[in-house]
Amino acid sequence: MRGSTPTVDPGTWRYGGNTPCLELITPDGIQIILDCGTGLRMLGSRWAAPDGLSAPDGLSAPETHILVTHYHWDHIQGIPFFAPLYAENNHFHFYSFRSKFLGRDSLKQVFETQMALPYFPVDMSAMNAKRKFQEVDGGDTFRIGENKVTARWLNHPQGCLGFRIETSAGTVVYATDNEPGDPKLDKSLVELAAGADIFINDAQFTPEQLATTKKGWGHSSWKEGVKVAREGNATTLVLFHHDPDSTDRMVDTVLRQAREEFDSVFSASEGMAITLGGIGSHDNVQAHLPGTRTALRREAQFRARICGVTEGGKPFEEETMVRDISLQGALISLQHLPRLQSELQVEMETPGPDGLQTMKLRGYVVRIDAGAEKGRSAVGVVFTD
Repeated sequence: MRGSTPTVDPGTWRYGGNTPCLELITPDGIQIILDCGTGLRMLGSRWAAPDGLSAPDGLSAPETHILVTHYHWDHIQGIPFFAPLYAENNHFHFYSFRSKFLGRDSLKQVFETQMALPYFPVDMSAMNAKRKFQEVDGGDTFRIGENKVTARWLNHPQGCLGFRIETSAGTVVYATDNEPGDPKLDKSLVELAAGADIFINDAQFTPEQLATTKKGWGHSSWKEGVKVAREGNATTLVLFHHDPDSTDRMVDTVLRQAREEFDSVFSASEGMAITLGGIGSHDNVQAHLPGTRTALRREAQFRARICGVTEGGKPFEEETMVRDISLQGALISLQHLPRLQSELQVEMETPGPDGLQTMKLRGYVVRIDAGAEKGRSAVGVVFTD
């Protein structure tokens, strides 16, 4: 979810340090991968697991489709470490544009060059998977299975494509690495994002950086993302491509600012999964983190007072027990049904050196499930403050 370069320091642990790689599973069972950053290695490792997607020996694997936005290192550097590319029964179809610097077969050349001597110990001939390369231009529309894919140019040095993927469950738009300021491309981005259920947008810099020291670097801000989401009437905005110098706390601040301007906003996080419902189910956008990133939990129970807003827009206050809390969030049992994506204030009693002390936290609702007790809901909260 990071831009430019991976990070491994403790200050970026919660949102994660891999460079861009997203997996989209469509309702018709098609697997689409968006970009090939360092996160691609982890995806390949999951395939190799017993319940992964690798086909058994001797059987043909379904073709996987990979959309590459552009050729900068942070979007391709996972390719040599993607284990499924070395298995001959796998099939991959790559899509990207013809670079004026590389000419014809640009994407294939990128493969060959980054694995050539002296940059990598083996060359491309070690990859036994079947590979197809398809050239895509801004403005092109094509189909992958039952899904319609539209490509548009973004404003980024050496070129970059944004992709709109329309499925029977909803529409996802992936528009990373874009700098606002070109009227024609700005209008094109709004058109690309029009009516999207999920709009994933570059938010690497602050508005202040974008106007001064980072102008011309080819990236955007949360404020510009909100502007496009509003103009395009997108449902949910996902802030993406976090700056490697931005700590988790800084990303928290960006998220809080964006949520003050737009109803439904997430900050992309390592392992985050977003599920879409059927067409028109705009209230059924849910995001959650896997157990691997929320495993550091406290089993003790904490008495808490929760303040929030119900689905009907009415404020509520409720006392409850918080039993499942991690470094990033909590699962809270509530009688009231808060609005998805609304803010919750959590005032919790925790043990301290001098007895009980009050901890005040602020977060937002990312999921609502049926609770174990009748008349109560299990509410997932991600803390931002």
